[in-house]
Amino acid sequence: MKVVIASDHGGINLKKAVTEYLTAQQIEFTDLGPDNTDSVDYPDYAKPVAEKVAAGEYDKGILICGTGIGMNITANKTKGIRCALVHDTFSAKATRAHNDSNVLAMGERVIGPGLALEVVDTWLNTEFEGGRHERRVCKIEE
Repeated sequence: MKVVIASDHGGINLKKAVTEYLTAQQIEFTDLGPDNTDSVDYPDYAKPVAEKVAAGEYDKGILICGTGIGMNITANKTKGIRCALVHDTFSAKATRAHNDSNVLAMGERVIGPGLALEVVDTWLNTEFEGGRHERRVCKIEE
């Protein structure tokens, strides 16, 4: 599995915790930045992540900002992206199993690092169920 990750200045601390988790789990990832807390515009980071996932360069993407909302909205503008804003493990599992989400958005100001890592673990390790859900995902793609 290959993951691409980015944040804005409001998500940089949580992104650091997530990249440490990915390293510990030996999951290949690329961090598109930023690497400091200087103010940046979240679309400048969300869009490249979404485009790389949509192009098949990466299997999944993770986006983190203050709330996760801006990243989520931006990523979902890219055809082929099903980005889910998630702050609990039930939703993390459901969005993979039922929606085949390929990008995860979270907000550092909304979720603590402990729960965030549980969300990431659940999201990365839940398979898409297909079946009746496949029909619905196809309708999203239309």
